[in-house]
Amino acid sequence: MNITPDRDAALEYHLGGKVRMRAARKLDSLRALCLAYTPGVAVPVKEIHKDRAWLYRYTSKPNLVAVVTDGTAILGLGDLGAEASIPVMEGKAVLFKAFGDVDGWPVPLNHCRREGKNTGPTDPQRVIDATAALAPMYGGINLEDIAAPACFEIEERLDAMLDIPVFHDDQWGTAVIALAAVMNYGALCERAFSEMRVVINGAGAAGIRIAEMLKISGARHVTLCDSRGVVRSDRADLTAKKREHAVTTSAATLAEAMRGAHVLIGVSAADCVKPRDVQAMAEYPAIFAMANPDPEIMPATVAQAMGKKPYVMATGRSDFPNQINNVLGFPFLFRGALDARARNINLAMKIAAARALAAVARQPVTRRVPSVYRGEGDIGFGPSHIIPKPFDARLFVEVSYAVAEAAVQSGSAKAMDLPAYRQELEKRNARRALGTENGE
Repeated sequence: MNITPDRDAALEYHLGGKVRMRAARKLDSLRALCLAYTPGVAVPVKEIHKDRAWLYRYTSKPNLVAVVTDGTAILGLGDLGAEASIPVMEGKAVLFKAFGDVDGWPVPLNHCRREGKNTGPTDPQRVIDATAALAPMYGGINLEDIAAPACFEIEERLDAMLDIPVFHDDQWGTAVIALAAVMNYGALCERAFSEMRVVINGAGAAGIRIAEMLKISGARHVTLCDSRGVVRSDRADLTAKKREHAVTTSAATLAEAMRGAHVLIGVSAADCVKPRDVQAMAEYPAIFAMANPDPEIMPATVAQAMGKKPYVMATGRSDFPNQINNVLGFPFLFRGALDARARNINLAMKIAAARALAAVARQPVTRRVPSVYRGEGDIGFGPSHIIPKPFDARLFVEVSYAVAEAAVQSGSAKAMDLPAYRQELEKRNARRALGTENGE
């Protein structure tokens, strides 16, 4: 089954953009007009002025997320600017709604992002100022496609400044899904985290956070590579974040690092991994080639190189099995965080999301999943199904609940009736399946 879109089909799909505003209340009478605007609108205005907490009752804030970018690191395409980023930001908004029932809205920041007039690297302070200024409208901030190293400072400072979740998806979303995939790879090959030799190619936002989450989860042998090769302790050109993961080794190149490795995680560039590099990996390897839109090595190339030897192959794309992509994370991370009224999305919540994702993949698939993925054959847990499919409706309940539970237990959110919350998620999921959510 070939579902890979060609250029014309992709452009036609995007005609007119992908997002619209839909009113949550009917405006069909003079009375409704008086309620929606003047004079009725003055009543909640006064209440919010007296007590800011009413923002969460009388506005869209509790379910609205800003998808903020400066366009300096779009997919694997690079620095193409805020305007060129808009299709991706609209896409994130569509995924937020379709999978997490979260209202996301694109916020591309132009002309305020650079250290120069509109050239040079991101100016963190300008992005921070602009994002903080628009925060009152939103219940959460999803940072997107902002280049490293500025993205680290921007997220950390906004997270400290604001009382709503701030989440850089390219850092943490990819890391959460990759962690879940490695968990299930370990279950398949019966290999503990502490035994795995992991190579990460790409030392930007995603690669560094993946390394951190793997180490926190017990991985002891993680080698990070960038465009100049292995991030070694004897290199003098490392940023502060890269230096945290520098290793002492004789390996200098990606190919040398991959010899005997159990797992390759690629968050870098197309076609940088060769068939001989895969063949040199350990028995029963995992190759997660997640560069978008074109992976580090194509699945067909890996299949030819490996022959009949067992292996696990994953990409970041929707048109191949084992899609390790942020779509499995951010809609549900924000769903749980928003519902719990969490102040942030902390490490405990991210790890809880990864564990929930891994657990769903190990369960028998629901009826809808095979109908969406006709032609893939058996999609039960195994080498071709180590991570759930985005259309698995259980994610809405399982991951969102795990995030909210971790928010309460870690102190990011106040106590809530968790059993009742799970029941509410299940009811909402049933309504969504019937197309009746939000009055549809």
